[in-house]
Amino acid sequence: NQISQSSDQIPPSSNRLPPAPEQTLPNHTTQPQNQFTQSSYQYSQPQNQINQPPSQFFKPPNQVPQSQNQFALPPGQYPHQMPPGQPPHLQTQYPNSTSAPTTGYQQPPLQQIPNQFNKRYPQMPQNPGYQQQPGSIDGLTSQMAGMTVQQGFNKLWGMDTVDLLKSRDILPKEKVEPPAVRLQHELYEASNCSPEIFRCTLTKIPETKSLLDKSRLPLGVLIHPFKDLNQLSVIQCTVIVRCRMCRTYINPFVYFVDNKRWKCNLCFRVNELPDEFQFDPMTKTYGDPSRRPEIKSATIEFIAPSEYMVRPPQPAIYVFVLDVSRLACESGYLDVMCRTLLAELDNVPGDARTSVAFITFDSAVHFYSLTEGQGQPHQLIVVDIDDMFLPTPDNLLVSLNECRDLIRDLLTQLPNKYRESYDTHSALGAALQAAYKLLAPTGGRVTIFQACLPNVGPGALTAREDPAQRAGDNPPHLNPSTDFYKKLALDCSGQQIAVDLFLVNSQYLDLATLSGVSRFSGGCMHHVPLFRSDKPFLVDTLERMFQRYLTRKIGFESVMRLRCTRGLSIHTFHGNFFVRSTDLLSLPNANPDAGFGMQVTIDENLSDVQNVCFQAALLYTSSKGERRIRVHTLCLPVASNLADILHGADQQCIVGLLAKMAVDRSVQSSLSDAREAFVNVVADILSAYKLTQSSNTTGCMLAPASLRLLPLYILALLKHMAFRVGQSTRLDDRVFAMCQMKSLPLSFLIQAIYPDLYPLLNIEQQPEVEVGEHMVPQPPRLQLSAERIDSHGIFLLDDGSSLLVYVGHNLDPVVCQAVFDVPHFSAIPQELYSLPELENSTSEAIRSFVTYLQNEKPYPIPLQVIRDDSHQRMRFLEKLIEDKNESGTSYYEFLQRVKTLLK
Repeated sequence: NQISQSSDQIPPSSNRLPPAPEQTLPNHTTQPQNQFTQSSYQYSQPQNQINQPPSQFFKPPNQVPQSQNQFALPPGQYPHQMPPGQPPHLQTQYPNSTSAPTTGYQQPPLQQIPNQFNKRYPQMPQNPGYQQQPGSIDGLTSQMAGMTVQQGFNKLWGMDTVDLLKSRDILPKEKVEPPAVRLQHELYEASNCSPEIFRCTLTKIPETKSLLDKSRLPLGVLIHPFKDLNQLSVIQCTVIVRCRMCRTYINPFVYFVDNKRWKCNLCFRVNELPDEFQFDPMTKTYGDPSRRPEIKSATIEFIAPSEYMVRPPQPAIYVFVLDVSRLACESGYLDVMCRTLLAELDNVPGDARTSVAFITFDSAVHFYSLTEGQGQPHQLIVVDIDDMFLPTPDNLLVSLNECRDLIRDLLTQLPNKYRESYDTHSALGAALQAAYKLLAPTGGRVTIFQACLPNVGPGALTAREDPAQRAGDNPPHLNPSTDFYKKLALDCSGQQIAVDLFLVNSQYLDLATLSGVSRFSGGCMHHVPLFRSDKPFLVDTLERMFQRYLTRKIGFESVMRLRCTRGLSIHTFHGNFFVRSTDLLSLPNANPDAGFGMQVTIDENLSDVQNVCFQAALLYTSSKGERRIRVHTLCLPVASNLADILHGADQQCIVGLLAKMAVDRSVQSSLSDAREAFVNVVADILSAYKLTQSSNTTGCMLAPASLRLLPLYILALLKHMAFRVGQSTRLDDRVFAMCQMKSLPLSFLIQAIYPDLYPLLNIEQQPEVEVGEHMVPQPPRLQLSAERIDSHGIFLLDDGSSLLVYVGHNLDPVVCQAVFDVPHFSAIPQELYSLPELENSTSEAIRSFVTYLQNEKPYPIPLQVIRDDSHQRMRFLEKLIEDKNESGTSYYEFLQRVKTLLK
């Protein structure tokens, strides 16, 4: 169900833009990419508008490449045939296993391979990677009770099947854990990369492209490369050990031929080990390279030597560009921004060289001279915005340490200076050009606060949104109206400048166009729509968001490269960056809240390897001026069985990748195409799984346990602000939601798609976990349905950006007093943004749980209490995505729709 979307051909000209990142291919031609699925089946459009689809595709249900008969088994055989010999749970798979030995069975000796280089990888004993291994026959008996033999083995081997139509409570009570990656025997103890950093849509890679096509699953990886880590091994050495052929960094999954040589796990070349690598810095001993930190950890950071520097590390430089037009000043954002920056000025990352500058703009562009020795800041105004220049280039960018007092004076004066502004114009384009001129010699970060549509000077825009089309099936204007901001972003990227946007608009500002300045410069976006300083919840949101932004870790002059095992290749990237070459992403700034996605193709048969690896290397300059390389390595086994592939799927990672692909599909084709493709993906995958079942499945809707939540997540995506129809959605809100789909790390993305709902009534009676020095209650998660909401209860909804406490109107007055310090429900304030600190077990348990949830986030997200008779109740109810509403069907109706598409 696909259509290839061709991009506009750009004639070679010096004043034209280079291809977009998704269009940059090894042969530097512009070709259609980023198709949502992998099928030759086309959406219904005129034939002359359909281009040749890419090789990696899903096929729709009515084009299953293998018939049922080709999957049929001979009589008497089970669908998942047991390997020859003893059942796997009776073998001692690992020499160091603590399981009790099985009596009456002698483990055969390991097979000796005479020539370890007869394949790309040395042949090792096969390990089926079963989920559980009972420690004794009694344990096996108890696990098998009440099951058929086949069901028992499927349970033990992680091959469970779920009938979605009969599984009413499909959502687990605890958060979904990433599926375990089970490697072969020789790598069992190797440290794989944390799934919070690096995940693949499949935990078992198909050995051929045809097998991947049969599974209908997308193959790709999601990475959170600069994530904040509590523990990180940092190494400083004179020689960083890398493969001489493919430049892979040595990692836990290489093979040591001997103490002097190692075999690369990506290209399989044998390399020499430097003598320095024989030394273990932890034990201060020589002779065993396998004890080095590079071999013990799949995530490691190197302090780079001089050969990794094109120029000396540049200082941390920050330029703040502030909208002071009438709408901006009426919103009151300037008070919040200046107050927060004043409070965090000492916590901004940097060293003694850190510099800052400030630019404001309305119909003109205003600069501020802050040189040491001045009694107060001097304002310089450039009225000719069509020919932008820097009035005093040497006095605008000043040392944060040396001019701290003047900077504080300026931040104190700015809100009052523009409190009565009547200028309705906004010259954002000219202000951006000025910031570019200021930072071009060194690079740095530009922070923009924008409150209205840029309407004068370079990059001026006109309103395009039609409010009558907000609920339509195909909202227009998802594409930019001009390439001005994209071109400026590419210029910034070339000079190591990232542009970040804070959008505090009350009216349409054409985010579809403005977002390009952040996307292609490696920046980030924050959106607080309808912001006003008299709304405490919005003020709290902006303050916390900006505080995190100012103080989080930052990497300058960054580039990232993803390498993979020979036979695999990366063909599409998702996120905020510019593709400098076929596999090199330019990230002028690296930030710990940014995620990336990559789609992968299988180019060669992988039957002669047991594992494949992906390695991401992020080279950056720290805020202290050090050049560093952070390396993440992920290793996955290769499988040849379709059932193994499906049962090893990572449903959350699949949803994360599909969401990114759907954004591109919506922009390149239409929103309705992306929505239709969502439904087809579910039908395709369940149809593929149906072919692996030998028993009669009439009336059932079977899914592997690994994918049991896929239809639920897809329904949630269809009702998400980015993709929903039938419900009025402002165009800027939809575009921002799409931008978040492209750049959010997976854990935050899943929570935005399917929020967590918890009951708070009697929370003090729930099981507890120890977090630090405190015990925190853990209430069960609830499905997002109104039938789970009780008018006598209190419920907490966590969508990753806010906490909503929903209070039923029949709440017991005793609980009202214990939690809200009021005698009854009607006394709860209509606008309440915090929970009172009361000395009783219920209040303490709820506040402890709220703090626990906030500590899981990059910054403490704001909280709002909503009464069920409040006008704000729709904020909560629209998150109950399993119920039928104006933006889509119920979960059960969605399953019935998908069932009609199964073949």
